[in-house]
Amino acid sequence: MAIPKWHEFMAPILRVMSDGRTRDRSEITAAAADDVQLTETEREVTLTTGQPMYANRVGWAISHLSKAGALARPERGRYVITDDGRALLAKYPAVTRADVEAVTGYRRKRSITETTAKVTEEVESLDPSELIDQGIRQIQEEVAAELLTRLMAKPPTFFEQTVVDLLVAMGYGGAEGQARVTSATGDGGIDGVIDQDTLGLNRVYIQAKRYAPDNSVGRPEVQGFVGALSGKADGGVFITTGRFSPGARQYAEAVPTRIILIDGERLASLMIRFGVGVQAKQTVQIVEIDEDYFD
Repeated sequence: MAIPKWHEFMAPILRVMSDGRTRDRSEITAAAADDVQLTETEREVTLTTGQPMYANRVGWAISHLSKAGALARPERGRYVITDDGRALLAKYPAVTRADVEAVTGYRRKRSITETTAKVTEEVESLDPSELIDQGIRQIQEEVAAELLTRLMAKPPTFFEQTVVDLLVAMGYGGAEGQARVTSATGDGGIDGVIDQDTLGLNRVYIQAKRYAPDNSVGRPEVQGFVGALSGKADGGVFITTGRFSPGARQYAEAVPTRIILIDGERLASLMIRFGVGVQAKQTVQIVEIDEDYFD
């Protein structure tokens, strides 16, 4: 991934704005992304909030240039280049943070003091939202690993109930449906059933297998699950704490029966997202200026 850092978007923004037109943030963001030739894959990278990473970085660059006086805001949410902005781009085409300070005198205040120059530079290359996002991702990675460890330590029936609880939390079953773990024996490879409606006309069948993270579910297990569904349903969900072999995934994609495979990594991610086995420890409120208030 080669998405420019927030400060690396300053030059593209000024290049885009150098024609003197007034643009809103969305127009600047799209034009800056085109200027640096972001790929579709890079544009699809998001923060934990769901916002595209490049858009977040362009936003902080716009804010920095506005505070420095390189961009002016003639009306709410719209920007135009200033004489300082033109001078900055003409004198320093690459437009670094030092260049902005040299031309405009504005310097972004550092909110985090680090002990080494290397770490300081790494922190300064991220905008505040990304620093928060980075911390959230690290916490979620640690919790995800702990979730899988806890699931492996519990009895198989606990794991089966957990996957049923997860699918219900995801919205399967609805207000009138039912969800249940099947009997421990004689279930024909089916560990859980969710009725999507009161009469059970639309059902989701589940198989849950606890595997160590480095062990994979192979094609025979998935094939057996498909066989257990024969005559019962057109599809099902196979969930494991481990992973699926390439052969298992290829088979699931090729077979007419609709089979969704959820490995340990995705399982833990979904449990965190839908609040199964986890609870919120702290909520952080991020504020921004209410432009309507000041208009």
